Amino acid sequence: MDMKLLCEHKCSKKNNYTPALDVKEKPLLNFFKSSQTRKKPMKFSPIPERETVKHFTKLSEMNYHIDKGMYPLGSCTMKYNPKVAEDTANLPGLLNLHPEMPDDEIQGALKIMFDLGEFLKEISGMDAITLQPEAGSHGELTGLLIIRAYFDLKKENRKIVLIPDTAHGTNPASSTRAGFEIKEIKSNKNGILDARNLKKSMNEQVAALMITNPNTLGIFESNIKELSDILHNSGAILYMDGANLNALLGTTKAGNFGVDIIHFNLHKTFATPHGGGGPGSGPLAVKNYLSEFLPVPTIEFDGKKYKFNWKLKNSIGKVSSFYGAFSVMLKAYTYIRTLGANGLLCASEQAIINSNYLLSLLNKNYDIPYDKNCMHEFVLSASRFKKNGIRALDIAKSLLDMEYHAPTIYFPLNVSEAMMIEPTETESKESLDDFINAMKTIAKQAEETPSELKKSPYKTPVGRLNEAKANRELNVKWL
Repeated sequence: MDMKLLCEHKCSKKNNYTPALDVKEKPLLNFFKSSQTRKKPMKFSPIPERETVKHFTKLSEMNYHIDKGMYPLGSCTMKYNPKVAEDTANLPGLLNLHPEMPDDEIQGALKIMFDLGEFLKEISGMDAITLQPEAGSHGELTGLLIIRAYFDLKKENRKIVLIPDTAHGTNPASSTRAGFEIKEIKSNKNGILDARNLKKSMNEQVAALMITNPNTLGIFESNIKELSDILHNSGAILYMDGANLNALLGTTKAGNFGVDIIHFNLHKTFATPHGGGGPGSGPLAVKNYLSEFLPVPTIEFDGKKYKFNWKLKNSIGKVSSFYGAFSVMLKAYTYIRTLGANGLLCASEQAIINSNYLLSLLNKNYDIPYDKNCMHEFVLSASRFKKNGIRALDIAKSLLDMEYHAPTIYFPLNVSEAMMIEPTETESKESLDDFINAMKTIAKQAEETPSELKKSPYKTPVGRLNEAKANRELNVKWL
């Protein structure tokens, strides 16, 4: 519906598609200090168009992005985003939809959302889903609010969430925000949770275990079914953080090994822009017994029409304005439909192959805290270079000079001088070989010329900063 028709529709039905402004308007300048505003307008010298284009092109080349190079950013799955997905999200009939349009006039959009939900349920082995959460952490919070509502309805005072030492930082944050207490469980010598450790932590106050599988060490939690049985026998819930789902597409289903709740990071696993290229999207899927607690509305199909269901008996309510990040859903839907079931399986298999290829060729140049086959990512340690004054941060800075984005460093927290590397499936063998050579060169420099390495980066627009000072005294100048 174009804007003219929308206005006519609005007037004919006397229905406010856009609510009236409920706050008093204020001039924009009221939000800035006088020191932040110009006293006189800027004077621009006349510059030819050609020079202007060259200037901004040079500025754009100073930015690092996935189309420019590799992002070995562990636990974030920064892979290539197919341009066809961007084209889909910019189709006028989808781009210009208004969220308050009647169900009858957005049947195509509702079908896409419904089908995406069905795809995600099939991929995960779950029974019901909401697309509302707009980030992975938002999905976590939604899941934990559902867990709280479930036990409140049962009148059970369960206030503890168990979290492994390999967990993402958002897990304890989301649990605390939802009103739970946190108890950490240590991983064993193999980098996974041990059933004996879980049993020691279990009591009638435990509500759930939040686990990432594969975990942040890049290792599959092979005891997961045993862990889920222990939880379920005690009446507790198994929550799986889906941040690392890029390793499991078509290889296994979370629901098959006892997971009750899982969130998806569409902006990681399903190739929609991550971080600053966002927004994000964190759909949440649950088993049947938790479906009545999902946020409203859910999307249903009665065989003839797609519609919103606002009548879930024990819904936790809305968690997002309208229905979630629709543009991200479109890109994820396109990605899944383009690859199909076999393509998704191939993506995970290739991600695992690429990761093990890197690990096998770097394990002699860096310390390997857990020397075993990995999944889609792995963790190296720079501990051997500390005797020369070199840390993981220095290696990360040096990689910038070699035109690579740095990997995740100092995480997970249970590995000293950690460097978590995830190549993803979208990097070629040539790209992986170049990265291996860069990492080996840096390892040699760390042994032979550590003083020079500590001064890197040399080639970036801004050189080595005092990290602590930059964080404490942020100064972004108003040019």
